[in-house]
Amino acid sequence: MPTFQSNKFRSSADMNRIGMRYRSLMNKHPFLTFGLPFLGIIIAGSFVLTPATAVRYEKHDRKVRQMSKEEELSVRRAGRKVDMREEYNRLAGRDLENWEQRRVERFKGESDGILR
Repeated sequence: MPTFQSNKFRSSADMNRIGMRYRSLMNKHPFLTFGLPFLGIIIAGSFVLTPATAVRYEKHDRKVRQMSKEEELSVRRAGRKVDMREEYNRLAGRDLENWEQRRVERFKGESDGILR
């Protein structure tokens, strides 16, 4: 191995030459070196994402749409008749067809609530 190296000595500041240049430019012109590229990326992203947003809204519009008067009238006529009392009991879980009246057992000495 030779006594003197043929390669030039590079300090740590020189090793990071691109970074050093960018840092000094950033101190001089912050908007041009950071702000403008940042805004450019945001604007480019909006152009890329606009078609995806349009597809999303179109899908939503297909689900929710206005009915014509004829469709509205046909829906009203085709509706089933609903007995509100029956519907309430069905939703409450009461089966009115198979119920039986039961007498509640009383404790010893307890009155049954009938006055004599």
